[in-house]
Amino acid sequence: MSVRDLLERAVDRVEAWQVLDAPGYQVEHGVSLTFLLAGRYARPLQDLLHGVWLGHPLHPVLVAVPIGSWSAAALLDGLDATGRGGPGAGQAARAVVGLGIAGAVGSAATGMTDWQHAHDEARRVGMVHGALNSAALALYTWSFADRGRGRAARARVTAAAGYALVLASGYLGGVLSYRHRLGVDHSAAGRSPRVFTPVARLADLPDREPVEVTADGVPVVLVRTDEEVRALGGRCPHLGGPLAEGWLHRDELVCPWHGSRFDVGTGEPAQGPATAPLPCYDTRVRDGAVEVRRRARRRPPTAITTGAEAAR
Repeated sequence: MSVRDLLERAVDRVEAWQVLDAPGYQVEHGVSLTFLLAGRYARPLQDLLHGVWLGHPLHPVLVAVPIGSWSAAALLDGLDATGRGGPGAGQAARAVVGLGIAGAVGSAATGMTDWQHAHDEARRVGMVHGALNSAALALYTWSFADRGRGRAARARVTAAAGYALVLASGYLGGVLSYRHRLGVDHSAAGRSPRVFTPVARLADLPDREPVEVTADGVPVVLVRTDEEVRALGGRCPHLGGPLAEGWLHRDELVCPWHGSRFDVGTGEPAQGPATAPLPCYDTRVRDGAVEVRRRARRRPPTAITTGAEAAR
């Protein structure tokens, strides 16, 4: 049996562990309660941890800190153990272990914030991913304390055990990203339609109610507000929620699944957990029909004024 087969079998086993569902919901409730206790600072804190301000999830940025630091520590420990690292190798190893611990705490906060919206198999994989990371963090904290007490040999052993857990957890993190698509942009891909395509009759669009249409097979949401028609991607970038089932709040389109909000003019996220912008479309009216065309991100937003254009 190949290494790939063994890894696939292990992941399949984790995804099937329904015993993780009950504690998973308890952890989710704990995360929600933590933010609830933050009061009016909860939403800005969540947006900060999701990475709304960054334009993509913050978690993978912070993950690089403990992985890089602890990889450097493994190298320094090896040099120190063999006597090839010089007199400063042990102190350098302790410094990067401490840096990794700090990065792991920040990574855990962002990871938990993103994970709370996961479901089913992804939730279970995330539970094991978090448990392995927590165990690794505990081992590295122990290792850091031992280094300060001069117990270098035991510190290297606990660090090596922690590094093995980090590698296993990192593999599960890849499963969450590339198989379950947590943190991946779920909005409509591609550049269709490239030319103006009729999608609806202007007279059929209610005021301030999102309406889903399709343009070359791509879901698009039309929003008629203040005598203008805006067109945006029909799926939430976070986990693909149907935005036509959402609603408008202060000229922001709200996802019905997890409450992400998007500016109807630019598609930019105004509130997480979504971090990527919605695709936007140019609109025009010809003979009473609303036509849309995918807009390049570099062009400024435009929308037709329904009264003047519809009269032509």
